[in-house]
Amino acid sequence: MSSCRRLGEGLVQSGESLRLSCAISGINMAYYAFGWFRQAPGKEREFIAAISRLGTVTQYADSVRGRFTISRDNAKNTVYLDMNSVKPEDSAVYYCGAAYYQRWNVGSGRAMDYSEWDFWGQGTLVTVSS
Repeated sequence: MSSCRRLGEGLVQSGESLRLSCAISGINMAYYAFGWFRQAPGKEREFIAAISRLGTVTQYADSVRGRFTISRDNAKNTVYLDMNSVKPEDSAVYYCGAAYYQRWNVGSGRAMDYSEWDFWGQGTLVTVSS
């Protein structure tokens, strides 16, 4: 579906900020909700954030609410995750996902289940040092 790219190279330190971007290709972005998940070694893929087709509804995991912001730019075919005040526990491989907008609503419990998403981008590793 897409590539996932991290803006800002190398290791980041606790408290710093970075932006992840997900370039969308192969699907019509206008018909999809998008989300970000992450997976740390030995752990299951964890929901982070989701944004509705029109960008009017967002949903966040408790662990990142107030620190991370998901956004989308349909004109640029890109989804973003702005990460502020990062912590070592934010270290993981981050994945962007797409779900056809009629399947369920962003804000529902289904958005937090990775098996409910239709497509995945390549992951990008984020490492936060203390």
